[in-house]
Amino acid sequence: MITTKEPKEILRQYWGFSDFKGSQKESIDAILQGQDVLALMPTGGGKSLCYQIPAMAMDGICIVISPLIALIQNQVDTLQEKGIKVIALTGGLPFNELNNLLDNCMYGNYKFLYLSPERLQQELIQTRIQQMNVNLIAIDESHCISQWGHDFRPAYLECSKLRGLLPDTPMIALTATATKQVVKDIVDNLKFVEPLIVKDSFSRDNIAFKVFWKEDKRYHLQQLCSKVKKSAIVYVRTRRLSQELAHFLDENGCTATYFHGGISQTDKKDRLNSWLQNKVKVMVATNAFGMGIDKPDVELVVHYQIPDCLENYFQEAGRAGRDGSPAQAILLTNQNDVNLVKSQFLSTLPDVDFLKKVYNRLNNFFQIAYGEGFDQTFQLNFNEFCSVYRLNGLITYNALRILDQNSVIALSEAFHRKTVLQFLASKERLFEYLEANQKMVPIVQLILRTYGGIFDYETKINTWSIAKKINIPEHTVLHTLEKLQKDGIVQYTASNNDLEITFLVPRDDDRTINVFSRKIKERNGIKKDNVESILDYIKNNSRCRNRQLLSYFGEEKNTDCGVCDICSSRKRRSEVGHESVQHRILELLEETSRTSRELIQELDCDSTLVLGVLQNLLEDERISINSKNEYELEKR
Repeated sequence: MITTKEPKEILRQYWGFSDFKGSQKESIDAILQGQDVLALMPTGGGKSLCYQIPAMAMDGICIVISPLIALIQNQVDTLQEKGIKVIALTGGLPFNELNNLLDNCMYGNYKFLYLSPERLQQELIQTRIQQMNVNLIAIDESHCISQWGHDFRPAYLECSKLRGLLPDTPMIALTATATKQVVKDIVDNLKFVEPLIVKDSFSRDNIAFKVFWKEDKRYHLQQLCSKVKKSAIVYVRTRRLSQELAHFLDENGCTATYFHGGISQTDKKDRLNSWLQNKVKVMVATNAFGMGIDKPDVELVVHYQIPDCLENYFQEAGRAGRDGSPAQAILLTNQNDVNLVKSQFLSTLPDVDFLKKVYNRLNNFFQIAYGEGFDQTFQLNFNEFCSVYRLNGLITYNALRILDQNSVIALSEAFHRKTVLQFLASKERLFEYLEANQKMVPIVQLILRTYGGIFDYETKINTWSIAKKINIPEHTVLHTLEKLQKDGIVQYTASNNDLEITFLVPRDDDRTINVFSRKIKERNGIKKDNVESILDYIKNNSRCRNRQLLSYFGEEKNTDCGVCDICSSRKRRSEVGHESVQHRILELLEETSRTSRELIQELDCDSTLVLGVLQNLLEDERISINSKNEYELEKR
């Protein structure tokens, strides 16, 4: 590759740093020599510079594949602030605008083109990429490629197409969390040949990893957040809980807001900016938040619920202390949480037999004959399907996702849009309204009994289930909700409850599933191991947490961190032990002089501790050694 600028010069000019850190320079040099690179670096380790610097140093444009629109937008904003020309192809672009942007990539001297992996499935994108002068391909969050990665996304498998489209262009894959199996999958899928694989230490010595067992988690969360001087992130698993905790903290003296996938793009931007500018201290968010967002002064990250794996936990916790200042990563938990994790993550895993059952019922539901069904599309009312065959909804949905991932069916995204409801009227106003609209009473009462907190928060509801419980047609429920909204009683957002399914292979019953059954068993095994690993971490009360985390990622460290809850507890016990031994030694020497061996025998405790205490007492001139080599109290 022909370089136009020196990497260090670019680093100084645009980023203001005088030198590279970790494996950055090694990665950059390899790319400039045309070599493929897999960079494993911790959160905050400067992964993005590993592709941004060499891309800036060469003629042409760098294509970056990234999983989240928020992550893409953050990177784009950062580069544009530095005066670097960059384009992002996000969703909802009309053809003419998309075409113009692609023209700019070819003729406008742009340095970066950011894409989601789904974009690579478009023929137009593939054709135009081949016409560009591409100097580098960067696959960010590359663990998403792996079936065994914690955020596996089938669309990421499309990244391998770039190798065929641009066979002579070097490629760099980047991730902050990858086990040996994930590394192998990345290298194999991207068709790397003799790549440079660099792995910087994942150790974050400035972060104190802690696990607190608390029954009243809200109180302790408020206590933790009230001490924050700069900023904090609180991670939860549900949108509703993010709202509840943000309101709770805000009402109890901690400026807070919330962030999740259900809020508008405008709200996301406003909330993010308020937090970035420290107008609010605490961001309560679901786990996608924070990826790629460079906020160095986060001093506290709290996991309010147990994550599904150590990879997610470590990546999210690593968003603390990126400026090198002391920070805390705290997991608040209790026995009820532990029990919930097992039921939520393990009991909803479909096994091979259940997959076969769902696939068979799906074909029967649409009356597809053996050997037929290929490329046929149907609308499926998911709730009705589960009811007809008495299937658990969550496990069934997970089964459909697995069938989608393995190209047996294709699912539409429409299913992810839910019907959302919130009561706006006061309870007194609602009572008066129902007095005048008696026909609505059964429906409204059932909703109020079924969905707690519906006066306070937007709540997902299942209109088909409501209709079934009181034995009325679903359209009657929908009509009632529309009337309630028109009269100002509720805020109601309706959406199509159908799931669109396209069958990608002819019906072959069990043999269709047998093709990938071994993979499913392995995948379920991995998920169970992931849950056990995070539970082992939580229940650990003897091993330094930093060393335990590093060991999970294949990195061994010989010294304890000294700041996690385990190390701190051990230190406190040691200090208590030191004081107790010192007091006892002085009592014994008050009786008579004794040798160190006699003292160790009488105290019946660790010899190193006794000798250390004796040394301290000698230095403080509280004891002395006589001519018989015995310890005695210093005469005053």
